[in-house]
Amino acid sequence: MATISEDDLVTSIADALQFISSYHPADFIAHLADSYRREESPAARDAIGQILLNSRMAAFGRRPICQDTGVANVFMRIGMGARFATTRSLADLVDEGVRRAWRSERNPLRTSMVADPLFGRHNTGDNTPANLHVEMVAGEDVEIHVAAKGGGSENKAKFVCLNPSDSVADWVLRTVETLGAGWCPPGILGIGVGGSAERAMLMAKEALFEPIDMTELRARAPASKLEEMRIDICDRVNALGIGAQGLGGLTTVLDVKIRTFPTHAASLPVGLIPQCAADRHVHFRLDGSGPATFTPPSPDLWPEVVLGAAAASSRRVDLDRLTRDEVATWRAGETLLLSGRLLTGRDAAHLRLTRMLAAGEPLPVDLRDRAIYYVGPVDAVAGEAVGPAGPTTATRMDKFLEPILAATGLLVMIGKAERGPAAIETIRRHGAAYLVAVGGAAYLVSKAIRSSRIIAFPELGMEAIHEFAVEDMPVTVAVDPTGASIHRDGPARWRRTESAAAAG
Repeated sequence: MATISEDDLVTSIADALQFISSYHPADFIAHLADSYRREESPAARDAIGQILLNSRMAAFGRRPICQDTGVANVFMRIGMGARFATTRSLADLVDEGVRRAWRSERNPLRTSMVADPLFGRHNTGDNTPANLHVEMVAGEDVEIHVAAKGGGSENKAKFVCLNPSDSVADWVLRTVETLGAGWCPPGILGIGVGGSAERAMLMAKEALFEPIDMTELRARAPASKLEEMRIDICDRVNALGIGAQGLGGLTTVLDVKIRTFPTHAASLPVGLIPQCAADRHVHFRLDGSGPATFTPPSPDLWPEVVLGAAAASSRRVDLDRLTRDEVATWRAGETLLLSGRLLTGRDAAHLRLTRMLAAGEPLPVDLRDRAIYYVGPVDAVAGEAVGPAGPTTATRMDKFLEPILAATGLLVMIGKAERGPAAIETIRRHGAAYLVAVGGAAYLVSKAIRSSRIIAFPELGMEAIHEFAVEDMPVTVAVDPTGASIHRDGPARWRRTESAAAAG
């Protein structure tokens, strides 16, 4: 009988979460590297290159891949013969591991969990509680899968109960086309079919942790209808032309994973959960012999990435001398290098600002002719101006655009993913612009930030308004003052027939 000590479990959970904050799985790196070599879209290839370079930098620097260090998800398969030497609950022990991981002095992680989700939404301060799932199985060992799931991809999770005669593949295709780029492709699709509503979603989440093997599957040919279905969905999704970061390109998904379970004769429940480019998970076993150990990927896995072709032709922008006339000359798809003072602000700060405007109260910061970056950075460690600081999904700020642009004279917004049609029209009408940085390249982006200070709403923690001093921060014009959008035009340019995608 295996006896698992409290310390072995807590230490293993903490070490696993720290490990996945900085290291991509080897299979993800290999498949993303292959997509980088094959990508024909310059914008998408540059985005994938930045993600790969960021991955390597995070691994060697032991800092988070993404500023959204995620929600802790822990799946435990406990052997019936295993024993835990503790009087505490499993949830307490897992949460202690999460607490240790997020409060690490060497590599602090961003706390994103809020309690009282309906009303107070107060940050718990240590990213607890974890989402814990337990299954009792035969055996004496404890099998554990630890994952950290970011909000951008988690927010795109979908569920449907189809008719038994409906096509799951067709529904997935229609659904992915509506997700936009907020889930930070290229990534993976997890699909759960059958069981019940909650089981379908759980299977979709667990499917994401299976080894990425689409390249091997294609090489050996499918051996079952389920494998044929995986290839079919993968080809059809990539044929949509969404591409890396939604900029238009050949690769939107690296793999499609499907799990099934028997279901009611009248039902066909289907869960769909996308995984972003920060694919963070690790699997280990505890047998009573001590805590788990984790081996980083080989440095040889990362390909040689050549960036700078776009930078050589990029327009340099002085944020301290930004004018409406200059912004009016920017065009969708153009690359810029930003230097100067850059404000930050996301959901909570925008809500505060709009409420103050509605109440006729003065704002704590002058936004006129300024640029604001939608970001919630990780805390800095020694030698850093700021921790990893990649963009958050911009569509969440769409509802705040009209009151803020109309009342403040804000000129530029920076985030990730597309803006909605109403937001694009608001940007056009006010002669403003929306820029994108690469989601999944948070550590790389942070290297362009020379200093950081909080200037408003410090009680909001990572959602406070900061002022960054940036130097040559690379961005792409996503929506220009004429209303042109790269997230609309890019995928349309790279959209292919499904037969062409399969052949490619």
